[in-house]
Amino acid sequence: MNKRDVIKTIKPGRDNGELDWLRSCVSAPCPPQDLFENSSLTVATENTPEEQMLPVVDEASPSPTSSFEMLNMDSVPYQEVQPHWFFCQSAVDTKSWLPFSREDSDKLENAYTNGGDKDKGVVAVNGERYDVRIKERMRYAVYWEQAPTEVRRCTWFYKGDKDTRFMPYAEDFSNTLEDAYMIAVTLNEWKKKLDFPSGETVILHNPKLIMQYQPIGLQDEWVSSPSEQTRPRTVRRGVDSISVEIPDGEPEKVDHLVFMVHGIGPACDLRFRSIIQCVNDFRSASLSLLASHYKYAQQEGTVGRVEFLPVNWHSALHGDATGVDEDIQRITLPSISRLRHFTNDTLLDLFFYNSPTYCQTIVDTVASEINKLHDLFRERHPEFKGTVSVVGHSLGSLILFDLLTNQRIASGEAARDGEPCDEPSPLTCDTLEQALIRLDLQQYLSTLQAENLDLKALALCQDSDLKDLGIPLGPRKKILNYIKKKWVPEDCKTGTVLLPPGLQASLPPGSLASNHSQSSGLTPQQSQFHGASITSAVDYEYFDMGIGQINGSIAKGQVSIDYPQLAFHPQTFFAFGSPIGMFLTVRGLKRIDPNYTFPTCKHFYNIYHPYDPVAYRIEPMIVSEVDLEPMLIPHHKGRKRMHLELKDSLTRMGMDLKNNVWGSLRTAWQSFARLPVAALPPVEGEETTIEKHLQETQGAYEEAEPSVLEEETEQHEIKVGMLNGGRRIDYVLQEKPIESFNEYLFAIQSHLCYWESEDTALLLLKEIYDKLGVALEQPQQ
Repeated sequence: MNKRDVIKTIKPGRDNGELDWLRSCVSAPCPPQDLFENSSLTVATENTPEEQMLPVVDEASPSPTSSFEMLNMDSVPYQEVQPHWFFCQSAVDTKSWLPFSREDSDKLENAYTNGGDKDKGVVAVNGERYDVRIKERMRYAVYWEQAPTEVRRCTWFYKGDKDTRFMPYAEDFSNTLEDAYMIAVTLNEWKKKLDFPSGETVILHNPKLIMQYQPIGLQDEWVSSPSEQTRPRTVRRGVDSISVEIPDGEPEKVDHLVFMVHGIGPACDLRFRSIIQCVNDFRSASLSLLASHYKYAQQEGTVGRVEFLPVNWHSALHGDATGVDEDIQRITLPSISRLRHFTNDTLLDLFFYNSPTYCQTIVDTVASEINKLHDLFRERHPEFKGTVSVVGHSLGSLILFDLLTNQRIASGEAARDGEPCDEPSPLTCDTLEQALIRLDLQQYLSTLQAENLDLKALALCQDSDLKDLGIPLGPRKKILNYIKKKWVPEDCKTGTVLLPPGLQASLPPGSLASNHSQSSGLTPQQSQFHGASITSAVDYEYFDMGIGQINGSIAKGQVSIDYPQLAFHPQTFFAFGSPIGMFLTVRGLKRIDPNYTFPTCKHFYNIYHPYDPVAYRIEPMIVSEVDLEPMLIPHHKGRKRMHLELKDSLTRMGMDLKNNVWGSLRTAWQSFARLPVAALPPVEGEETTIEKHLQETQGAYEEAEPSVLEEETEQHEIKVGMLNGGRRIDYVLQEKPIESFNEYLFAIQSHLCYWESEDTALLLLKEIYDKLGVALEQPQQ
């Protein structure tokens, strides 16, 4: 066997048998001088048509000034490169490649070596949020709509002068480089040139220096000098030889599931990123905090991770199904088009939510998406036994608030945190025959019974369903109106409504709601809710002043829609930058009943940035007689921010200084008053006005500092209603030092900061794991 036969085998397109034969040849225990006739590396002059498209290996012309000739490269045994799997971050930008974690890469490599490249092997990666199809080399999102992205089994990488990171070669290109490298290492022959049909050239100077030169036609036409056209790319072999941060794998155990609902518009931060990308950042922050603040619990296996899944409703509202964008576009003025497009795509969502038609679309989309994701998650994680929480940002928090307010629980069933709820009990007050006799429509009893329809099934029918059964328009309207108006839950008929008292507004005497509660015989507590949250349209004859729905009525100011039911009972509701308080006030609600709780959710946290222009408080609507400061969210490093500590120190110093000044003045005045003045007779039992004023002022300042400490202690002990189980509701973040210089400048950013806030993520983790009995560990500074 001569050298020409060996070199031909490094060309791409060879099968595994040829590659095995090549490796068996180069590993044969025969000296190199017996294998080759000369030391120069050439290619056969007579090439077949197939071989003309293959890369050509030749000896690179040595440079007299090159330092590579001076290197004495001893022969080292060839070691096969260890591949690592990468994925393209975006389907549009093909240059943004990121590595899988080592655990995911090993799973992909095992599937590949076990024949996954030939069959339809699928591997779950990235916390089982993505599926990789080995044969297609594509990564597909599981829980949201996203274009599939490419996946590569990477062994060789390159980086140009203007590149910030190494990029992986295509697999065929890498295989060719690996074969050439194997020959060079085995024969200890370097300074070889490998020409590719595309015009690119790779020169193997030595094991530590391999360069790629691009053809002139592929270079940038706007280069400043010819020397820039010949600048090579640096080539590296193996992922260990490049500077890339391989992420840590996520724990397989999921302790808690959180659904996150976005606010207005398709973008969620100042970088105009989608809810998917923002939730990815929040999830990454939570994983980092778990590793630092629950380190020992993770090592012991008691703590896994929290899964965060995005809920997108904006695309459904502005999609082709509603056609609202086309309707708005027809009436939009052509001037300042970008500003009008931003208004139509973002700000109008607030108005859409206050429209009965589009509010129904938004609420249905949010509830159906959450239920779908919940079912899919349990299908992919059958071992999951944890609880579920929901997070809403901006308008998303108001959507969840209205949705949770209008949930219902079956008779005798307690709200279980995060557990799937049973099917609500049917709303029965008559049999089907009795209902039709009452409506004088008994002639349609046989028609409905032929379709096996009872009252429960009839309640799910729409007008089109009854029309298909041949029922005329008049009887259809009677039946639907009967279901809408007359049906109430069994709990309401028996007077055992499990919904607690709700948000209250003062009812003027003689109002519609007051008259209805008196005429219907309901108790004052039951008149706050006219029934459970049955999903039916409003009848303004029964206008409720509370927040819950019964008899199809709505809360004061709420839109007339049908509120769907969630498939589980959330454990906690977190609101980020929420306008809930403002919307409740605009709807006419004066205060929230301290005894009110969500029907199926026990805990509620209102989290906001102090400069957020959209955020409003909740506690003053519950406890109006006490001026409570919001709870300060601790810094994730376990301290106050330095500028806040400085502000507190200066406040204490100022208070101490005033106390000392007034004390000195009082002492001086007393000394002056005791001077022996013969012309002034002593006045017994009286104090001068100035001395009395000084004593009162000093006493006030002496009591000021203890009162501040007592107030802080009392704020922790005050029960702020039952909306959060008696605990505090309003929690405020600490502003950054640079934000304190101009609060107006950072107002918009403050409303969008929650997705990257480690303090917010740590508060969520603390509340979640406190309920699991796992204490927070303070990291070492």
